[in-house]
Parts: sequence; structure tokens; C-alpha cells
Amino acid sequence: MQRQSGGAGTSDAACVKSYTLRWSVHYRIGLMASEPHKSTGIQLKVSGGSLASVLTEAVVMERVRYSCLSIIVTAIGLLSSPALAQPSDSESRQGLVEQAQAVKSTSLTPYEPGNFERITTRIQNTLANGVTKWHAFFQNAYTGGGFAPGVGYAQYVSAYSKVDIRGSWSIRNYKLAEAEFTSPRLFHRRGELSVIGGWREATQVGFYGLGMNTSAADRTDFAFEQPFAGAKLKLRPTRRMLTLLGGADVARWSFKEPSGTAPPIESVYTPATLPGVGLRTTMIHALGSVGFDWRPAAGYARRGGFYGVTAHDYTDTDSRFGFRRVDYEVSQHLPILRETWVLSGRALASTTSDKQGQQVPFYLLPSLGGGSNLRGYSSFRFRDRNSLLLQAEWRIMVNRYFDTAVFYDTGQVAARAADLDLSGMKHDYGFGARFHTPFATVLRIDVARSPEGTTLVFATSPVF
Repeated sequence: MQRQSGGAGTSDAACVKSYTLRWSVHYRIGLMASEPHKSTGIQLKVSGGSLASVLTEAVVMERVRYSCLSIIVTAIGLLSSPALAQPSDSESRQGLVEQAQAVKSTSLTPYEPGNFERITTRIQNTLANGVTKWHAFFQNAYTGGGFAPGVGYAQYVSAYSKVDIRGSWSIRNYKLAEAEFTSPRLFHRRGELSVIGGWREATQVGFYGLGMNTSAADRTDFAFEQPFAGAKLKLRPTRRMLTLLGGADVARWSFKEPSGTAPPIESVYTPATLPGVGLRTTMIHALGSVGFDWRPAAGYARRGGFYGVTAHDYTDTDSRFGFRRVDYEVSQHLPILRETWVLSGRALASTTSDKQGQQVPFYLLPSLGGGSNLRGYSSFRFRDRNSLLLQAEWRIMVNRYFDTAVFYDTGQVAARAADLDLSGMKHDYGFGARFHTPFATVLRIDVARSPEGTTLVFATSPVF
């Protein structure tokens, strides 16, 4: 029996006594239900010590048990936590990517075009789009005139329509002055209208004779002055591939003494031996074309193609040189390696027929030779009533604004369309470089080699 005392000690002693009685009753009941000398619970040893020490030992053991359980539960929770689990390879890579993106985002700046891109864009606007009032103009008065620097002045009369007055003077004294009105967005962007008028002069145009069996030594020259005026309307009815073109123009051919070193054409030919020599003629020309065009732009393309037929009607106001002409053209661009390489091909055939027993003047006959077809030969090297041209290019993109190309040209002229075949064709090959924008060719430089020598071509338009 424990001694009772008042105050706090009495209360503590009562609590200990009550706790001791409860544990004693519990274990005695357990001992009574089982073997008299064994216990399934914790045995309380009252002998050899006080009851307080026995209770203290029991409480300590109970705390140890709960501490062990807490440690086990905490360990299980930590092991099952995603934060401490071993990350997978995909999660590790994603983390690295996200980290790299976060670092990169701190150094992002708005895109600024480089000097070359700014210069190229300005050249495109000047040469192709004409968006500036004063602009350079390099179009020649006639094929074969050589380099022709010039200037133009454009004035917009509406949001997209403009009037462009321009002129050029070539190193061979070819001269051109013209004014053109263009409206590129008619009929809800389905139509393009062009109205043009001007004057040109060519001082030394070559003529080598008719057919393929001619020599470069047979060259003669002629010169002419020509006022002209015309209009063209191009339509895309579906805004897609189908393309329609119609137009008409009038031109007066007035011949003069040539300034070249070759003999004048009148010294070798007469109007009886070569129709049109020395005769002043006014020609009215009408044309109509239908085709399928799915190139991104006619001025520069690395994919798509054009398949078309164009019919021409020439009428002489004096009823001497009326005739018809039909052109058949197929061109295709096949991109390789995401347009890094392009295989481009073109076939062009032209046929003529007399109208009401009239003749075809020599200066309007189909021809081959020059910077846009047989590049290894002089301009208008071969002429006759019918012609066939085949061209192939392997174009290699160096960067966004510069391409190189390896090309091959072959062609033939004949008096009859039935005589056009793959035998007896003239050919050339060469290498070229093209500076361009996404929609226009700014400068094309080709070096072509043929059996008649090497030719250097400068142009501001694509071959096809």
C-alpha cells in the first residue's frame, strides 16, 4: 500500500495507483485464461522493485514500439514518393530539354534580317515589284542587245494599280522607252491587266540564213525602229491551276542601216528571196493561251510545273505577211531533298502556217539561240518555220537567295513540222548562278559552251 499525501503528490499517486490497478487486472485476467505461469502480454514484475519502476518500463517499451512503427511507415512513404523514385530515361531527357529551353528563352531577341537579306529584298522590290517610285530597269529593247542599264519611275493610281514609265540603253546602242499600266488584282484577285505602249530601236540584229545547215560566218545584220502598243489580260478563274491569257498588240517595223560589223542583210537578200527584207510593215498581233500552272511563281520556282498552248494570229495591214503560229510548252520542276536539289525540264515546240496564201516575214520566224533557249549560240542563230527546243537543269540551292545550276540545251528548226525529230539537233551545256527572291529572279549568270564557242549570259529573268 502506498502512502497518500495531499496536493499534487496525492493526485499523482492516485493516477499511478489507478493505472497500476488497470494493468494488474488486465494481466491477471490474461494469466487466468492461459497457463498460470505464462502471459501473452507484457509481464509486470512487482518483485524486486517498486510499482513505479515497473510502469516506467512498460511505458518505455510502448513508446519504442510506436517509434518503430512510425519509422517503418515513414520509410514506406518515402520509397513510394515520385520525387525520390529513379527517373526514367524519357523523363531525364525531357528535363534536359526543358532546362535548355528555359536557358534559351532568356536570350531570345526579335528577328532582324542581315545585310544581304535587306539588300536582296530591296532589289526585289525595285526590279520585280516596282514598289519604289524611282527604280532601276534592265530590260533590253530587243534580244541580243547586251547589257542595258536604265531607270524607271512608278506612280500608284490605286492600292495595287500603277503606271510605270521607264527606259534603257544597251551597250550595243539598243534603245527602249515605254510606259505601262498594270492592275494585278482584278475580279477578286482572279485577273491581271497590262496596257503598254512605247518605242524601241535595235541596231544590229543577226540573221544567219534559214535551217540548221548554216554557218556563223554567214551572218548578216539588220536594224529597225518600232513604235508599239498592246494589252494583255491574264485570268485564273478558279484561283488555282487553270490559267487563261488573251491579248493584242500592234507594231510598225521600219528598217534602217545596221551599225554592226557584219554585212547589211539587203546586200545578200532581196524581198523575193527572203520575205520582209527592207519593207515597212504594220503587224497586228492577237494571242490566246490556255494552260495549267501550279508553280509558286513564274519568276522563280523549285516545284510545280506549267503545261500550256498559245495560239498567235499575225495580220499585215497591207495583206502581205499574214500567218498563224502555235506554241506548245511543257515545263516541270521536281524537288529532291526538300527542294535542296531540283531537276527541271522544259519542252517547247512552235509551228507556223500561212494565212490566205501570204508569207511569214523572216524577222517573225521561230528561232533558236540566245540567253533563254540555246544559250551556247548567238541570238537568233537558227530560224525557220518550225522549231523544237528541249532543256534540262539540275539546280542546287546554296542558300535562300542563291542557286547554282548545271544545264543542257538542245534544239532544231525545220521548214516542215514533220521534219522535227531528235536527229541533227544542236546542243550546248554549261553552268549558271542565280540570285533570287522567293518569287523573282534578280540576276541570272550562265556560262554556256557549244561547238561554236563559249557564251556568257546576263539576264534578269529565269530561263523557265
